[in-house]
Amino acid sequence: MHRIFSRKSLAIVLLCSLIWTPAAVAVVARDEQQNRLCGRIEVLSGTGQINIQGELVTAGSLIPELYRRNGYDLIWRRERNMSDLLEMIQSSLEEGLTPADYHQAALIRMLQRYQAGAVSGCERADLDLLLTDALLRLGYHLLYGKVNPRNLDPDWNLKREIYDRDPVELMQSAIESVSLRGFLQQFTPVLPLYSEMKRVLADYRAIAAHGGWPRIPPGPTLRPGDRDSRVMLIRRFLSISGDLEERSVTDQQLYDRALEQAVVRFQKRHALEMDGAIGRRTLAAMNVPVAARIDQIRVNMERSRWVFRDVPDEFLMIDIAGFQAALYRSRKPVWEAAVQVGTPFRKTPVFQGLLEYLVFNPTWTVPPTIFEQDILPILKKDPGYLQEKNMRVIDAQGNSVDVSTIDWQRVSHRDFPFLLRQDPGPHNALGRIKFMFPNKHSVYLHDTPNQSGFRQRKRTFSSGCIRVERPLELAELLLNDPLNWSREMIEQAIATAETRTVRLNKRIPVLLLYWTVGADDANFYFKPDVYQRDGEVLNALNGEFRFDPPDNMPAWYHYGLLPAQEGDIGDKRESSGVRGSPGTARSERAEERLRTDR
Repeated sequence: MHRIFSRKSLAIVLLCSLIWTPAAVAVVARDEQQNRLCGRIEVLSGTGQINIQGELVTAGSLIPELYRRNGYDLIWRRERNMSDLLEMIQSSLEEGLTPADYHQAALIRMLQRYQAGAVSGCERADLDLLLTDALLRLGYHLLYGKVNPRNLDPDWNLKREIYDRDPVELMQSAIESVSLRGFLQQFTPVLPLYSEMKRVLADYRAIAAHGGWPRIPPGPTLRPGDRDSRVMLIRRFLSISGDLEERSVTDQQLYDRALEQAVVRFQKRHALEMDGAIGRRTLAAMNVPVAARIDQIRVNMERSRWVFRDVPDEFLMIDIAGFQAALYRSRKPVWEAAVQVGTPFRKTPVFQGLLEYLVFNPTWTVPPTIFEQDILPILKKDPGYLQEKNMRVIDAQGNSVDVSTIDWQRVSHRDFPFLLRQDPGPHNALGRIKFMFPNKHSVYLHDTPNQSGFRQRKRTFSSGCIRVERPLELAELLLNDPLNWSREMIEQAIATAETRTVRLNKRIPVLLLYWTVGADDANFYFKPDVYQRDGEVLNALNGEFRFDPPDNMPAWYHYGLLPAQEGDIGDKRESSGVRGSPGTARSERAEERLRTDR
């Protein structure tokens, strides 16, 4: 009996040794991974999110579709790409982004366990999913920005479109690429401003890491030749900010010539009066903490991701906060000029348009808001204002109305049946020319009789339209027709005093944008946030991740998990001894919707 028991025991041991070979263990681990993936994806498809290691995965259709196309198997096979992704996540700080948005801490822990060979099949599946979601988030943020500008500004009309490639194919190519870092770097904005922001961001982070710059106490205005105990702190500040070259100074409290030059440079870079005097405004700019400047750069890097991915070769850009216009050809500025923009109460909107035509000697029809708030109060006091400004009252048919028949004291903007129109001339609010890019805001570029406004640092004077300096230069460049529209011919057309419309040979994109930093070959600039828009962008940039899909996502994305996909999950789970999920009728309806959409 004892001998028989021993033989049975030996047989069991031998059988177990055959079953638990490395190959058999690998099969069990693979089944465990696949079961985990199928279960996770089933939940993700149904609820739109799953929790892995305390991290939310929220791409409810993209990730399931990616794994469906890969047979619900692991897709991260290159360990080098896993490490590259983690490095890219850590270096996302350099792009003004936040590594924690990409599951940084959890991935560090999980990758360490994976590299030590200490992960189970379930943990390996979770690592695969979390890597995929991190890649999706980072790629999405580099391409479009973390913040959807439409959530902040309903007037935003620039497109957020994916490339011609299928988004799942794009993710697959990234995961399988020889260099994931190189693959992702192609998503960053193309214009030089972004590179400059990235460079200065790194410099300012280094300054912050070394304790920042000193705060300068208040006191009387300092001018060249003055002696003050604060001068030593100002020297140190300007040295840290890069505006003053370090050198030995015998009198640390003397405001000398070298310091004056550094102050003027600082004032220029911060849109201040370049008078060399360290007064209240200059002192306030110096006392902005380095952390705030870092955030200012990050906000504008985010804005550039909204815009500078697919930039046309030729476009006209209006920098609202910088009060500047620039015409770009081959993505380089060929003309720049100052502009005047809307007041904080009549903001110039941010949007994109197409410049189609110019009007020489334009008339100006007074908008209802300006009539109500600006002109009607003047007319109640001085009816002669209309004649002084060369304005007429016209009816709906464009006929002139005798102003002597109007009792302005009794007029209300609500029941006034006429319009005010200003004829061409030296007092015309639009000057000699206007540049039209039809839009719902009735905003356009135009000349102005208020030339003195261009000499001001802060140029928020208009009611929303853009008053442009040196408009005839811009007209000549836009018309781009030396034979028919030379500068001399443009001036001759204006001299006739006749209103004339001239269409461009091709429409030119116009971008009305809002930048509170800028750069040229010599300097990096910080601009005032005249419309107080930076704060809401920063709050959203520092907020929770939210996936707003691009405008032209494929049909399957909008319908979520398709019937074939649900069946696939069920098949995979049943093949591993796990019961599949129900939902056939819902699946058939989804399939029918997809066929109809196609």
